Amino acid sequence: MPYLQIENQDNIYYHLIEGDSNKPYLIFLHEGLGCCELWKDYPEKLCAITGCPGLVYDRIGYGKSTALREKRTIHYMHDYALDELPKVLEGIIPDCSYIFVGHSDGGSIALIAAAQRSPLLLGTITEAAHIFVERQTIAGIEQADLAWQKGKLNGLIKYHGIKTETIFKAWSNTWLTPWFAHWNIEYLLPSIIVPLLVIQGRDDQYGSVSQVNNIAEKSMGLAITELVNSCGHNPHTEQPEIVLQLMSNFINKIIEKN
Repeated sequence: MPYLQIENQDNIYYHLIEGDSNKPYLIFLHEGLGCCELWKDYPEKLCAITGCPGLVYDRIGYGKSTALREKRTIHYMHDYALDELPKVLEGIIPDCSYIFVGHSDGGSIALIAAAQRSPLLLGTITEAAHIFVERQTIAGIEQADLAWQKGKLNGLIKYHGIKTETIFKAWSNTWLTPWFAHWNIEYLLPSIIVPLLVIQGRDDQYGSVSQVNNIAEKSMGLAITELVNSCGHNPHTEQPEIVLQLMSNFINKIIEKN
């Protein structure tokens, strides 16, 4: 298994997907309870369609990577975006251009990182990203927390092993804590100048269309929004063919311009 060791002897598990070395890497950033394996074969399919190489990795606390060492703060997504992610990119694909593909928490992390304006970043795709906390988000997480208490989410153990309860509670407890209701990253959107593709399911139980509209309206570059019908919080698994087409068209246009 390939691992990248960063400071404090943390090990990050990653998977590389082969592709055309002249094309940008697609950097897949998983959701708040996700990991490499939970992407299933979607990264391979998107890379195959576009010809791009890909990088999929488990953030610290998830999957096969090192367990969390500290309690999360309101800045936990900033930590992943501005500390861990640059180390992953520099350690695995230094000096390579790339496009972010982020789902849920991964989408928010992608936006935070995009605001740093790296010259190697060519574009950003978000699925079900959050930029502020909504009542509907809290209600969705409350339902997930209740399902966890009833043992209905034990399937996550397959992916996170002995870290499962720790990572689930880190996610649910953080979002359900009163102080996290003030989390908001709208302020950084005007710093984003790369093209954006903003995707969300029309029936997303964790966020309203306001998330999509505000990302598009407040960023400074080209922003394309897509609401996917008959789809909840996981567009790439619920409507894979539609989402593959949307993402590949966007990526191919970026490649043509670069």
